[in-house]
Amino acid sequence: MEGSYTPGFCPECGSILPLLRMTGNVTCYSCHKSYNEAVFGSMNMEYTIRFNSYENKKSSKQDTAADEDADGPIVSRRCPNCANGQMSYATLQLRSADEGQTVFFTCTKCKFKESENS
Repeated sequence: MEGSYTPGFCPECGSILPLLRMTGNVTCYSCHKSYNEAVFGSMNMEYTIRFNSYENKKSSKQDTAADEDADGPIVSRRCPNCANGQMSYATLQLRSADEGQTVFFTCTKCKFKESENS
């Protein structure tokens, strides 16, 4: 494998290579050349997962109670019923797959519900 190539693609024909199996070699489906695991480049990946901490929660009891009663994540959105500035939301795919999802908003104060097709 001399020259430059893109990891995961056949250096000879450019086709996507099949997943690496336990044998340590992979054969291109298009040109039938065989390569070792080096054709995939560095297999080391690093992930960072960050979770919300309790220290970042709001300190007032009213806000904490609203957060616990919320139907989902909270966003800054004005409630048309009580003018509260926070609403929780949930999404569902109710229409066909090539159309947008439906977003359901719930006021964290008065529990007014509204939906929006995105």
